[in-house]
Amino acid sequence: MQYVKIIDLFAGPGGLGEGFSSFHSKGLHPFKIAVSVEKDNFAHSTLRLRAYWRLLERHGKPLDNLYAYYKGLTSNPWAADTEDLWDESGAEALQLELGKDEAQDDALLDRISQLISSDEHWVLIGGPPCQAYSVVGRVRTGEKNKEDPRHRLYKEYLNVIRQFRPSIFVMENVRGMLSCQLDQKPIIHQILEDLACPGQSDRGAKDYKYTIHSLVADIRYAPEADVTGMDLKKFVVQCEKFGIPQARHRVILVGIREDITASLPKLKISTPVSVWDVIEDMPPLRSGLSRQEDSVDMWKNWVASEFGDLAKYAWKAGQRILAQILRDAGKEVMRDSLSRGGRWIEGKYGNPPAHATSLHKWLQDERLGGWLNHETRAHMASDLRRYAYIATYASVENKNPVGPKDFALPGLAPNHANWETGYFDDRFKAQLINRPSTTITSHLSKDGHSFIHPDPVQCRSLTVREAARLQTFPDNYFFEGPRTAQYVQVGNAVPPLLATQIADCVWSVLQDRIIFPEKY
Repeated sequence: MQYVKIIDLFAGPGGLGEGFSSFHSKGLHPFKIAVSVEKDNFAHSTLRLRAYWRLLERHGKPLDNLYAYYKGLTSNPWAADTEDLWDESGAEALQLELGKDEAQDDALLDRISQLISSDEHWVLIGGPPCQAYSVVGRVRTGEKNKEDPRHRLYKEYLNVIRQFRPSIFVMENVRGMLSCQLDQKPIIHQILEDLACPGQSDRGAKDYKYTIHSLVADIRYAPEADVTGMDLKKFVVQCEKFGIPQARHRVILVGIREDITASLPKLKISTPVSVWDVIEDMPPLRSGLSRQEDSVDMWKNWVASEFGDLAKYAWKAGQRILAQILRDAGKEVMRDSLSRGGRWIEGKYGNPPAHATSLHKWLQDERLGGWLNHETRAHMASDLRRYAYIATYASVENKNPVGPKDFALPGLAPNHANWETGYFDDRFKAQLINRPSTTITSHLSKDGHSFIHPDPVQCRSLTVREAARLQTFPDNYFFEGPRTAQYVQVGNAVPPLLATQIADCVWSVLQDRIIFPEKY
């Protein structure tokens, strides 16, 4: 046996799988993705493209044609001598919608049965769709949320456990899962009970049970235990504590089969990484002008005039430091002629901060010769005024303006009926340069109001690549589809760098049970 097989369900663009496949220990890369499954067309395309990248690397094939595809210079990612590997990537990354079509469910089970033998160690990973559990989603859908079929998609995950008995499974979901109820019962209670005792195998083999472990606290759920008195918040992983430049809090459950007697190590706390540590070296870009003609000169003149106007009002309001910085930013806007980026733009890496060198080593790929998925969106003129003000205010105060009081300068208050009530106080936020970012979410696909770039001069929201970096996707991880679909993929993913740390914990449990050939 040469590797531990990974089955990745509800994989999205592949963040969790990327972490496991990238993990290495003592010269070994012990994990290999055997099958990954995603229903969304664009996310699946991204997933397959990354599977192909791994195959090229594993077989020592040149990346020239793939990187030319990244840059839009060729229509296909494969060359004549690597088309077989492209076909192989299609067998690894499957586009299936689980839980809806019995034929697709059976296709997955048939594929797993071809790959997994009953006596080998393997790992199941994945995160059933989280929208049904998110607090925002429950607010928006109200009572209809009870009927959301995504509540029960974990049953598809459970069915794989029941039939194929992985040695270990890793299940990830939003923190809202802890407070979500279904049929007057916390759904997390039902999930823990089901995962710990998945039921009699369809193969008629022994009914294995699992103990569910936390990665960050000394807590575990044993089969048939009373879950009602447990502090389930201890299953929440706060990503910013583990070197991820983002305050992303997720429930992560690690199940270990009862015949495997080993303790699960905890994730190791590391030095916090800030937004600016991660994106400072990226090429600066300008936003675009929506609903009107857009050009470099028109954008410069419009944004510079907004800075100048805001500076005058800030001076009159006694905000002298803010006024001066606004004025200086307006002058800098006129000096620079920034582009809006694109699918790929040429550029070189800068020197990362000393404490963030290891993260940048994980992110960077000098072979690219530039930046992928680094393209700005266009913004309404009224929003550009707000972005200019908010990013400048945040740079001065090290916090975001909140509510009507902080948005007192003319032309800043949104035209929204609930603005004065305070319900939308945090609708507009810049990312603060000296802290991890707020949670990167799929809402970035709709607007960037909560993800304003910290550099006022750029006057825009984050690009897909900047969001991907805050999620710790390597720079050579290309996201397929239109920009809105790319944002959704990034926002729904597990940070790969966190995933590789989880893989380290899992490997600690399995390593003494796996025999590798000497030449591996």
